[in-house]
Amino acid sequence: MYDRLIRLAIAAIAIGLSGLASAAEHATPREARALFEQAVKYLQANGPEKAWAAFNDRQGPFVKKDLYVYVIDRQGTYVANGAAPDSLIGLKVLDTVDAAGSPLFREMIAVTEKQKEARIRYVWLNRKSNRVEPKHAWLHRQGDYILGVGYYAVRSSAEDARKLLDAAAAQVKSQGMSKALDSFNDPRGKFVHDDLYVFAINLENGKFEAHGMNPKWTGTDASDLHDVEGHPLVKEMLELAKAKGEGTVDYVWRNPVTNAVEKKRTFIRRENGSLLGVGFYRE
Repeated sequence: MYDRLIRLAIAAIAIGLSGLASAAEHATPREARALFEQAVKYLQANGPEKAWAAFNDRQGPFVKKDLYVYVIDRQGTYVANGAAPDSLIGLKVLDTVDAAGSPLFREMIAVTEKQKEARIRYVWLNRKSNRVEPKHAWLHRQGDYILGVGYYAVRSSAEDARKLLDAAAAQVKSQGMSKALDSFNDPRGKFVHDDLYVFAINLENGKFEAHGMNPKWTGTDASDLHDVEGHPLVKEMLELAKAKGEGTVDYVWRNPVTNAVEKKRTFIRRENGSLLGVGFYRE
């Protein structure tokens, strides 16, 4: 038990130093998903022995920014961990809990019993910010092993949201509404960033003209949309845009990054007969 605690402490220091060294290199959820898919394909193509060696290589392709690949067996023992391989390989973490007291590794094993791929949410100490923050992990079960890549949930600020709305309005002015809407509807474009995205609603008919996170909503009626507490958020946005031209609306919405229902504030602006909006999730 004492040896296990010492190894966990050493690993925490190693991970912390790694985080501090790359504090300016925060990875996005998309980058985490890409690394996860890359690791799964590598394991399937090369087998466990070669894959573990690659995942444990701190200078290799499976450690990027603040991302790394880890693997546990069905007994909760690390067989690979790109963050601190010297300290963690062989360490049994089955009964280790997250910062909220949840049995994290038991949950990983349980959820992958039912499906080969899953995503879980937990709470972990971010060594870069020295704060306990929500974290997510993509998981894949391959035989008796569970592979994971985790990332910290991104929290964009009010300033970030305002800047994206300014950029969207500038896009309308420079390229016209039609081309701008195409840009707003591109999930991989510059108007979808982490937990921020641009949406546009026609002021006359109340229909979505663009929605960066869910482009399939384009053309659907937005005017009667309510949040999870029954608040008619779009009606309020439309009235505000028509009356004042811009403003903010507060409501409760599902965060596409954390997959949790959270408080949200959206900045809206009237532009060329449409309502443009960008919201951020409030802590």
